[in-house]
Amino acid sequence: MHSTVAFCLGLMASLVRGAAFNKHAQLEDCLSGGSTAVDLVGSDDYNRDITPFNKRLQYTPATIAVPTTVEQIQSAVACGAQLGYKVTAKCGGHSYASLGLGGEDGHLIIQLDRMNSVKLDTETMIATVDSGTRLGHLASELFAQGNRAISHGTCPGVGISGHVLHGGFGMSSHTRGLALDWVIGMNVLLANGTLIHASATENKDVYWGLLGAGSNFGVVTSYELNTFEPPANVTWFVVNLPLKANTSVAALDALEDYVMNTMPPELNMRLYVTRQFTQLEGIYQGNKTSLEAALAPLLNKTGGTLAASQTTTWIKGLEHFATMKLNQTYPYTQVQENFYSKSLELKGLNGTAAKAFSDYWFNVAKQETAHWYVQLDFHGGKNSAVWKADPDLTSYAHRDKLYILQIYMSTDDIPEDGIKFVSDWASTTTASMAPSDWGMYFNYPDTSLNRTDAQKMYWGKNLAKLQQLKAELDPNELFYYPVSLSPATQPELA
Repeated sequence: MHSTVAFCLGLMASLVRGAAFNKHAQLEDCLSGGSTAVDLVGSDDYNRDITPFNKRLQYTPATIAVPTTVEQIQSAVACGAQLGYKVTAKCGGHSYASLGLGGEDGHLIIQLDRMNSVKLDTETMIATVDSGTRLGHLASELFAQGNRAISHGTCPGVGISGHVLHGGFGMSSHTRGLALDWVIGMNVLLANGTLIHASATENKDVYWGLLGAGSNFGVVTSYELNTFEPPANVTWFVVNLPLKANTSVAALDALEDYVMNTMPPELNMRLYVTRQFTQLEGIYQGNKTSLEAALAPLLNKTGGTLAASQTTTWIKGLEHFATMKLNQTYPYTQVQENFYSKSLELKGLNGTAAKAFSDYWFNVAKQETAHWYVQLDFHGGKNSAVWKADPDLTSYAHRDKLYILQIYMSTDDIPEDGIKFVSDWASTTTASMAPSDWGMYFNYPDTSLNRTDAQKMYWGKNLAKLQQLKAELDPNELFYYPVSLSPATQPELA
């Protein structure tokens, strides 16, 4: 009797393995039929493409398709839909939660970084950009082709798609807005296989949804970007802040008043905190004399001192924050870190919340010897281009927030300790805040959130409309990942 049961169980396991093998073989045959190349398991390309930014979160895809044409992207998406695979587009692979690898095992990954063309129309100054382009390559090409730029983040290996489709904050955002504010059109492949163009006047609901929650609705194949002429000179800088437990709350109050009311549009900066030091760092679109005048009101109130600065060119300013060669294309070797991080988008950090944040900082974090940092990006304010943009044009839900706060800790030794350290600091900070006063930034995803909470935190007041759009465009969740949008259960009739 026992041997019969064991035989049956073994046979069932073999059949399951066989079915999975046959399904995988069918997927590779389907991709081959569409002339879409795949990474050979164990090859250099496969090992590069499967390497996550966050070493803590390694996932194994079903297959990595590597298209070089829009038609091949269409074929790959069709194969995934036909054979029941979840499809994930991957550009830079810089997601904190490894969402470019699906955020779990078994996805069909569409690796886009072989498609990285940047073409600037020197009459309209509109750039057409492939969706596999990395930010450093985009910046290099726009500058080389016509002395142009867009606002974007500092890491040159980050892909344009994950960045612009969910916000895109960087060291020119206070002056020039978010990266998504420069997108005027997109070609996007939907779950039903159709390729459409989306803009503020064409498929405008899709355009709205893509710019803020774009990974949920399709695979963007290319972008049209407005551009601007960058300043001839910029000045990067570092300010030392001698903050102590008994001065930090007053300094945070002074900082908030400055960011809200005084910080000029040319100034872009963030607060950077470690166990060893507290600094302001950033870049000013102008010369050192003007920078010093802009910073003076804040330094007078906080006791800060300008520790370093240099006036340089636009490109050299980008290189200063890049920490690697700016122009990054294929093949790209992923720089890895092992960490846990949380982000908070905050309307402010003052009063009780500032006291709670500061108490944890000086009473707990200062005693922690593992590597950690806090980064407080100055996102809003009355002179911020982020605040001046039309909040209804895109689905980015946190345009009204003053700060993006990121709390980061290395997790090389005991991940649970790092997760608790970061989570406790974040929850202590928000405990006194109203729900409408804070949210989370999708581009710094939190791996501890469940799907329900993640949607609320990332998309806030726009969630219901986005879920409705998901139900219309991808009701079967072809473009699923663990914290993706859930389709509305009762889609409205068009």
